[in-house]
Amino acid sequence: MHMCTTAEWDECRSAGNRRPDNFDTDGFVHLSTRDQVHLPANRLFAGREDIVLLHLDPDRLGAEVRWEPGVPTDPASMVFPHLYGPLPADSVVAVVPYRAGPDGTFGTPPLP
Repeated sequence: MHMCTTAEWDECRSAGNRRPDNFDTDGFVHLSTRDQVHLPANRLFAGREDIVLLHLDPDRLGAEVRWEPGVPTDPASMVFPHLYGPLPADSVVAVVPYRAGPDGTFGTPPLP
């Protein structure tokens, strides 16, 4: 899955793909599994209420996905999927709002 704002999702649909601001620097689109998406959500989107989760069909991604380490504060054994190409809008099979809980933190999201 990929996490972004509703405005970024709208841009993705209009453009046909998503190239996040850090794409040219990183060379890939950051993805997460359902069980790990809360880690970058809490790091990057604390306090935001306009976040959506894009559930993806891996067969439609159109570029290589590599499983690589996250940041040093993530568990040592955890690797994240990184898409080495723009994220095609037509690979998105569900869009689900992602909201923080009552304590202000993001947790494991429900299934779509």
